[in-house]
Parts: sequence; structure tokens; C-alpha cells
Amino acid sequence: MEEKEEIKSQETVSNEELTNEVEACETEKSKGEISPFRNSPDSKWYVLHTFSGYEQVAKDNLETVVEKFNLQDRIFDIIIPMEDVIEEKNGKRKLVSKKVMPCYLLVKMIYGDDLWHNITRTRGITGFVGPKGRPLALTEEEIRKMRLERVDVNIKLEVGDKIEVIDGPLMNTVGTVMAVDEENKRAKVNVEMFGRETPVDLDFSQVRKVI
Repeated sequence: MEEKEEIKSQETVSNEELTNEVEACETEKSKGEISPFRNSPDSKWYVLHTFSGYEQVAKDNLETVVEKFNLQDRIFDIIIPMEDVIEEKNGKRKLVSKKVMPCYLLVKMIYGDDLWHNITRTRGITGFVGPKGRPLALTEEEIRKMRLERVDVNIKLEVGDKIEVIDGPLMNTVGTVMAVDEENKRAKVNVEMFGRETPVDLDFSQVRKVI
């Protein structure tokens, strides 16, 4: 218990220190700018191990490190793997988001030995997942199964369209499109779930039009 409290204290101090340093330094990149190196062949997905229960703290700290050292052209995405599942509690069923891989972060970056200390010394992160703790990039099959990269889907959705969910916990459910995000290839859909209409956010690859 004392060890966990000590870790939490260290995380808080680190967050405050890094935040102050970030605010003090000037960054050439505007927030949200997409790096031209993001889709480079050298850009790969890696797995980082974190302290139990500190996935969000580790993610926040690493994002701060990226800003502090201007690593936007090396580190692009930092993700806590989540999935939607249906849970039943007290006789009621509901859709909730749960961590797919507790104690892990997924990071898309162009790795180099010069990044080793920046990443492994980030509070909350214990190291890379790989042989002897060395970085090992995910395979294309692993990336596909975890939906880490956007899949090009030949589908045109409009508000009011009827769709069927073809993947995920709501598979075979029919719904109505309420909003469309063409840029991110996602749609907000009203589906009938547990006897009532519920809005859910779905990827284009998870649905098909009902003609």
C-alpha cells in the first residue's frame, strides 16, 4: 500500500514539473498538427508496460514528454487499448468500455536509441515489451486485429441511413445513422439495445447499409 502511495506521489510531482517546463518552452508545432512523418515506413507500433492502474497517468506523462522535447515527428499516437463490452449487473445489461490490455500502452512512433531514456524514464512506464525489454514492433496482423490503423472502407453513409452492425459486441443489431464523421470514418448510430434506443459511436468498418 505504501509503495502504491509513493508511486502516486511521484507521478503527481512529475506531472507538475513537466507541465511547468512545457508551458515555459516554445513549440514550433500547433496543437493537433499532423506530422508528415506519421506514415513513414519507419513508423511502427510498440507496446509499453505501465504500473498497475496507472495507464492514464503514464499516457498523460508521455504526452507531456513529447511536447517538452518536441518529439511530435517521432511519437504520433499513444493509446490505452479499450473495447466495448456488454455487462450485466443487478439484472440489467449495459454497454461499457473496458481496458483490453491492463498495464499496457500502445505507441506509434519512429523508434531510435535516442528515445530510449525519454520513454523508459517517463513516470508510470516500466519499459518496452519485447526480448529482454527491448522494443519489438507489432506485426501487421496484430495491428489489424487491434484496429490500430484506419481501414479504407468503400461505404457512403448519410444521416437517416439504416445500418446493420457487423462487428463488435453489437453485431447483428440494426440502427439509424444520427451523425457522420467523414474525416475519421466514424458514425453515431441509434441502435435498439435492451429494449430502448441507445446512441453508439461506430467505425465505418463495423457497419453495412441495410438496403
